[in-house]
Amino acid sequence: MVSTSTCEIDADLVEKIKQFRFAKYESGNAAFVLQIDRKTLKIIEDEVYDDISLEDLVEELPENTPRFIVLSYERKHSDGRVNFPLVFIYWSPSTAKAEVNMLYASAKTYLQETIDVMRDFDIREPGSLTDEYLSKQL
Repeated sequence: MVSTSTCEIDADLVEKIKQFRFAKYESGNAAFVLQIDRKTLKIIEDEVYDDISLEDLVEELPENTPRFIVLSYERKHSDGRVNFPLVFIYWSPSTAKAEVNMLYASAKTYLQETIDVMRDFDIREPGSLTDEYLSKQL
């Protein structure tokens, strides 16, 4: 089933996200941050971060505006293994305007299906995006 959306995403950007998804990371988290251009209603690239801590990522995200984040998360297991699950984060600060939140919420499922990243987390408070939280959820 294909979702419809109020927003569109260019095939070139979908391909860029796919390349990000299959990149081989040696260590650290990598994040591909997306935003919606409210004039064109297109989902566009905001920023790409390599080897960034979750704390630093939270500092880089806007305080009052939602974002979509495709995160390659460095997960360290107790037996020493390391893997990099890909997760989708809907950054939706509680201080964001309701109409902006609604626009992002309306595009969320469409974007997830388009880029094929279904493990998702909705984050409303900056303090809740932590290693402890993600490790417990994954």
